Amino acid sequence: MASNDNGARRGLSRRHFLQTAAAGATLPFFAGAGAAFAADKPLAGQSLNLLIIQSHAVTGKKLAEDFEAATGAKVNVTIVPYDQVGAKATLDVQSGVNEFDVLDYWYTNIGQLAEDGIAEDVTAWIERDKDQIKPDDYIPLIYDTYTLYDGKRYGLPYDGDSHLLFYNKEILDRNGVAVPTTWEEYLAGIQKITEAESKNGIYGAAVLGGKAPIIIGSSYANRLAGYGGTFLTPDGKSALDSPAALEAAKALVATNPYALPTPLETRFEEGLPAFLGGKVGFIEFWSDLGVYAQDPKGSQIVDKWGVTRIPVGGSNKDPRLALNAGFAFAVSSGSQKKEAAWELIKFAASPKYQEELITLTGSGIDPDRTSLLYSEKYKAFAPQVQAALAGALENALPWPTTPETPKLQQTLADELALALAGSKTPEQAIKDAHAAWVEIIGS
Repeated sequence: MASNDNGARRGLSRRHFLQTAAAGATLPFFAGAGAAFAADKPLAGQSLNLLIIQSHAVTGKKLAEDFEAATGAKVNVTIVPYDQVGAKATLDVQSGVNEFDVLDYWYTNIGQLAEDGIAEDVTAWIERDKDQIKPDDYIPLIYDTYTLYDGKRYGLPYDGDSHLLFYNKEILDRNGVAVPTTWEEYLAGIQKITEAESKNGIYGAAVLGGKAPIIIGSSYANRLAGYGGTFLTPDGKSALDSPAALEAAKALVATNPYALPTPLETRFEEGLPAFLGGKVGFIEFWSDLGVYAQDPKGSQIVDKWGVTRIPVGGSNKDPRLALNAGFAFAVSSGSQKKEAAWELIKFAASPKYQEELITLTGSGIDPDRTSLLYSEKYKAFAPQVQAALAGALENALPWPTTPETPKLQQTLADELALALAGSKTPEQAIKDAHAAWVEIIGS
């Protein structure tokens, strides 16, 4: 992470610098999402407050416009950095202000939001409205991971996120580097590129190592998945004492000499321009990067990039993605307009509306339903990305979702940052992270 962490996180959005161009795009209102309201606009005169992250600013604006056109209800959108949304939602309810009706939440926070009484239990509403919601259409892993806590559901998925490995074809070709299938091949490839081209400002990879959990944690999760590991054991204990957990940390630290200087200070803002500007051979990134890479408004590598699944490592031979980030919508328990808030969530999460969003450049929304992942429209819009996600998103590695997860995430991020900085060995960092996780989970 850059030296000014607070300032950096305020701007922490992988899509932010591309959204200016995308903001001018319009979403058509279509009957599939709002036909039930179109005739008489039964919510006319009502006003709802939506709390949403910066990465979803474009979709928040469009959602407000389209929902008002469909129902008559005005939606006021408040945009905050992703790492502040949970705290802001919690403060809103616990302070009694109760400003917000709908909350955009990172799925890893669902246990804490449920346990603290911030998110409304919507289990019964989902059952009541299942013909509209079509819960069986959600990719099961995403549906359960994003919404389920202690046998109850607290929202609907809105943005299905995972990382893929993107690469620059020209850089790989001129250095004789093949698309890697293992982390060992990846390391050898980025070393070869950096040693040959760093004098010209071109490096093997942009490795996201800023110490916010969603950044360095995602880079670690990719390797943990690749080595066949998990964050927790089946009974909810720390799995950071596994060989896979250690190998993942070692693999991340090993990239340091061959990455865009320096991984510890490389966030979305530094990694994206480097890849889109043709300055790095590889980047692990969210699947919507494929859309941006093919957009001449912000990319210098149109038709010069490719994408593949996250490599494997060690004895593991089964490629596996990691569910890095990922967001859902919840009804705030403090809302005085819960039914109207639920209508907004159903509208936003409906299959047809989601299909419009995943095929809109700048939306920042990725597939979370089976019908969307395999839709012909999405295949045509993002063919390379769709092919890489298909069959893999269904079996990805989820992050923990317990009430203790925010503490677990930050502890792990801090230890990994120390390893990247060279202040600790990977062995010591993971050992210390595991000890802290045991204490946090036990308490």
